[in-house]
Amino acid sequence: MKKLTKKVVPVLNGRLDITVNIAGKGKPLVYLHSAGGFYWDDYLDELANHYKVYVPHFPGTAPGRPNDIDLIDNLWDAVLAYDDLLAGLKLKKVRLMGHSFGGMLAAELAAQRRESIEKLVLIAPIGLYREDASYTCASWCALSPPEIMEVLFHDPNHPRVVKRMTPPPGQEAADLWTVHFVWTLGCTAKIIWPIPDKGLHKRIHRVTAPTLVVWGENDRLIPPVYAQEFGKSINNSEVFMLPRCGHEPPLEQMEMLRDKALAFMAA
Repeated sequence: MKKLTKKVVPVLNGRLDITVNIAGKGKPLVYLHSAGGFYWDDYLDELANHYKVYVPHFPGTAPGRPNDIDLIDNLWDAVLAYDDLLAGLKLKKVRLMGHSFGGMLAAELAAQRRESIEKLVLIAPIGLYREDASYTCASWCALSPPEIMEVLFHDPNHPRVVKRMTPPPGQEAADLWTVHFVWTLGCTAKIIWPIPDKGLHKRIHRVTAPTLVVWGENDRLIPPVYAQEFGKSINNSEVFMLPRCGHEPPLEQMEMLRDKALAFMAA
């Protein structure tokens, strides 16, 4: 695992600080994490071999800062906070990548800050919604741990999945891990409940960056039909489907995702 440095960036006119984890060297790549929160995995390690990777904690999910979520009332607050974050990091041109909840934020940010985004990678993003293809974000925070495992993963026994979803040893540490995980889901759910359609369909045409849309063929959380929805909604886009993969490509198909994303961003 790469050695991480942290940077605290004031946003929203100084009312909120966002903590950013940074590793690697090279051109900047910003990665927006899923509703499960920040987790530095093998995929990010691989990206940091090629880029300087910035991974911000969503407000309320940084260690010791749970009340920061009080300063985010809706999706637009979050988008503007991340817009300020890019400015605060002095990133005029950047590759942007987001997974699930982070994919929605990345799409919104790419529509808002068009001149700054050179390449966009969306990994099973939420944000678009069809009545005939519903998904489970509405009940996300009510799912039990076994239900979470069933809905997120094609192979819950994959070594990377087991590592990610196993609490640390010791009852107190395990309890704190669970509390933080549930709190993180609550922080992200604040701006997407009851359904994650907050108007992205009215703005997604503004995305001008070349875009890669990635989806697991066995995604049980968000039907894979949404890969085509995002693909046809963004003019300059490519859709890439991953076999034997659920909603967590960075864990279940890291090598295929890594190779495709790196080739796309380097092209």
